Amino acid sequence: MKQSKLTLYIFIALILGVIVGYIYNVAVITTYNNKISAAETAIKVIDNKLVLLKDTTSVVYKDLKSQRISATKIRKLNDGIREDKIEYFTILSDIFLRLIKMIVAPLVFTTLVVGVAKVGDIKAVGRIGGKTLLWFLSATLVSLLLGMLLVNLFQPGHEMHLMLPDSHLNTGIQKTALSLKDFISHVFPKSFFESMANNEILQIVVFALFFGVATASIGEKGEIIIKAFDAIAHVILKITGYVMKIAPLAVFGAITAVVAKQGLSIISTYAVFIGEFYFSLIILWVAIILAGFFVLKSRVFTLVNNIKDAMLVAFGTSTSEAAYPRVLIEMERFGCSNKIVSFVLPLGYSFNLDGSMMYMTFASLFLAQAYSIHLSFAQQLIMLLTLMLTSKGVAGVPRASLVVIAGTIAMFNIPEAGLALLIGIDPLLDMGRSATNVLGNAMATAVVSKWEGELADGNPISIE
Repeated sequence: MKQSKLTLYIFIALILGVIVGYIYNVAVITTYNNKISAAETAIKVIDNKLVLLKDTTSVVYKDLKSQRISATKIRKLNDGIREDKIEYFTILSDIFLRLIKMIVAPLVFTTLVVGVAKVGDIKAVGRIGGKTLLWFLSATLVSLLLGMLLVNLFQPGHEMHLMLPDSHLNTGIQKTALSLKDFISHVFPKSFFESMANNEILQIVVFALFFGVATASIGEKGEIIIKAFDAIAHVILKITGYVMKIAPLAVFGAITAVVAKQGLSIISTYAVFIGEFYFSLIILWVAIILAGFFVLKSRVFTLVNNIKDAMLVAFGTSTSEAAYPRVLIEMERFGCSNKIVSFVLPLGYSFNLDGSMMYMTFASLFLAQAYSIHLSFAQQLIMLLTLMLTSKGVAGVPRASLVVIAGTIAMFNIPEAGLALLIGIDPLLDMGRSATNVLGNAMATAVVSKWEGELADGNPISIE
């Protein structure tokens, strides 16, 4: 499928997803949403009455408990029916994401082994790694700082005037991210096959580094392995071409499911926060492109044009992982050498998630503003540094950004129940930050390639 056609089809899928999702929400889902809302209201009323009753053996108390059980059953029943109705659409994106996950781990491993083996010299690996981490840490710091500055400028929390959620509210999100000790231990795989099965990208990268260096060190004997892995990588890229043909269907299913469940009302309710966050992402995009311009000059615009399909896929499916195979292809097509692409890009999915970084400071300080909790500039800087450390290595965790936020805000006495304010709109925000993550990783790969003198004029690659 040609690039221009794929872009058009994905864009059409986005529009159709919104339209079909809205129609489905109004015609089908709203009925169940109303029943769930009514049941939740009844539960709150009953809970308030139960608090006032001291005699737990009275007939009134037992009657209220019975009513609460009934209301809870009604809520669960309708919630289950609602999810069943929406599953018809999510199956499209689920299949696509499963196929992508099928590709990612072997693609990362084979390309990285080949890339490291071609570099050969372990000093060269260290040099490239040092330059890569320098860019990653700089980009992370800029993203977090921009998030902090812009949320203080816009003050979206002060405009919300929201009620403090129940302090005992279960958000369904684990409250702590990996500690530094756990992160360091987690980086090293105890089983290569377990890492592959669980798509633990960082662990795969570590094993691939060892494997690639060892392969290069055995000389001619290793050439057979390198050629075999190179051939496997090209086969997987061919499979990627087949999988990408259904990307528009996946985008349609994902967008339809989100709009069908939430409706367009969620956008109007949180319009200020959503609008200001997306405006902040645009500013981050400008910063990333400007930084790239200083190194790549006018070719930076060619790069952005090359990866637009991958960014649309990430936007539509709300995951940057879905775009990984496509980004790898486009970076080589742009002219980056295979050894740089296969080294930098996998690392970026654990260490260089620019959109997610901005969201973490933006959302954390938004919650503080919503509850009128004042944080000094020094406290905000401490929060920023905390997020910088705790965010690494959670790329494979569901709702990874929310997990990190949950583990951080508790340190600053911001109620964890406030995450309930974000859960409803998180899919909408995840779309933007996933696309931004793709841009950031592509830019990092191109810049490191240029620094290493490994950026050619272009290398056409076919995935038809």
